[in-house]
Amino acid sequence: MDSKGPSLYAAGTSVDVTRSIDEDSLVDGPLISADALHSAIRREFQTLPTPCHASLLSLLHIVYVVLSVCLGVLCVLKFGQEEVCMNILGNVRGESVIVFGKVGLWALVFLFTKCVQHHHSRARSRGYLRFYRQTQGLKTLPLSVYSTGNVLLLIVLAAPLARKVQVIMLLSVLGLELLVGLPCLIYYTVQVTRFNRERAAPDVSQEEHSHNYSITSLPTETGFREGSSLEEVVEKQADLIEYLKQHNTLLSKRLLNLTAQH
Repeated sequence: MDSKGPSLYAAGTSVDVTRSIDEDSLVDGPLISADALHSAIRREFQTLPTPCHASLLSLLHIVYVVLSVCLGVLCVLKFGQEEVCMNILGNVRGESVIVFGKVGLWALVFLFTKCVQHHHSRARSRGYLRFYRQTQGLKTLPLSVYSTGNVLLLIVLAAPLARKVQVIMLLSVLGLELLVGLPCLIYYTVQVTRFNRERAAPDVSQEEHSHNYSITSLPTETGFREGSSLEEVVEKQADLIEYLKQHNTLLSKRLLNLTAQH
């Protein structure tokens, strides 16, 4: 009786020791290396396709203004091309064609703005709140510029002016709109292209990484701070939640890979 007791105790001890060693290996093993975690997050970076859309919209705007100037000068101001214009346009007035083209251009800008808002909202949900805030006014600026151009265009068309003066004013509005709207689209393209090229980690991941490797750095501001607005606090908390979801997903993948290896 006495001889079996120590053996059972030894066996139980060995099982406990083995179990504790396995648990320690799972806890203390290189499963959540910071560098590996950040590199895995970088591989999941999703670029924004909106720079291509902005470039195409800029090209269409330039083509529209050039064609409108040619149409206004040759067909409305009648610099020796009346027969050609009659064959192409028929009974349609040149001003009407310009206005219809302007409506189509504004519709494209509206669709572009909705597309930009959709992709930026997805980037925000992936934790890029800083980028979302930096481009919050920029992504709606082209629509504001083109809408203002529509208002000026309506004022010119409604004004009691001679036809030639009206066309000159109309083309001037289109040229001014091009000078203001095109730089906005180019600047937006540059900003988003830079963001896609950097392929940065989410904001919380960057703050955590800088806090881990910098002794003098301050803690990440995910909670309330004096002078912070409620909206900013909520956005940072949402960013933290999204980051933690990514963190847990990556940890689960690493645990599954480790289990499959053993």
